[in-house]
Amino acid sequence: MTAEVLRRADAHVLVDDVDTPVLADDDAHHVFRVLRVKPGETVTVTDGAGRWRVCRAGDHEIEPVGDVREAARRARPLTVACTIPKQDRPEWIVQKLTELGIDRIVLLHAERSVVRWNPERAERHLAKLRRVAAEALQQSRGVWLPDIAGPVPALDVLPAAAAAEPGGEPVEAAHTVVAIGPEGGWSPAELESAAATVAIGATVLRVETAAIVAATRMIMHAE
Repeated sequence: MTAEVLRRADAHVLVDDVDTPVLADDDAHHVFRVLRVKPGETVTVTDGAGRWRVCRAGDHEIEPVGDVREAARRARPLTVACTIPKQDRPEWIVQKLTELGIDRIVLLHAERSVVRWNPERAERHLAKLRRVAAEALQQSRGVWLPDIAGPVPALDVLPAAAAAEPGGEPVEAAHTVVAIGPEGGWSPAELESAAATVAIGATVLRVETAAIVAATRMIMHAE
């Protein structure tokens, strides 16, 4: 029922407070000018932390018409950890993983990583990625924003993760954290430190493709 109500709404918006929802200027422009939502039509709002409610559109504002509802998060959160690819591919990864409903995204620096972010650069990139996640959440009618963290050394994550690697075991329900290596592959030390290795395809995949395939397989077992 929750998913149906959210899908049928004329717009879905991330707000700071679902108890007293107010549209930011940019969101109001998107709802009323871009999407052309008319007075009386339905707008759902969420705080990105599982709480959401139904509102009715006015001239340039929204009015709550339904109780605040809470969507349960999956019992075992799913995490995709991936090394940072080139150019704008991190944005694409975050966008698609948010649409799929992954709970946590961790960016990694592996031994063979080509792209590395210093602290200042990381702060700028993470801010942008969180904006991308917010937009993707609205588009996909989700109510849980993923936690986005990093970059952290791969060796800090791999002991509790399954590393994507040709020849590994199939992805199963027990694999709730899957790590994607760089284009040059994991180092022997990184593979040795991983809790397990999982195979996600018969071909060599780009980082962003591998992240989506891994997420899809994890979700299939979690639903």
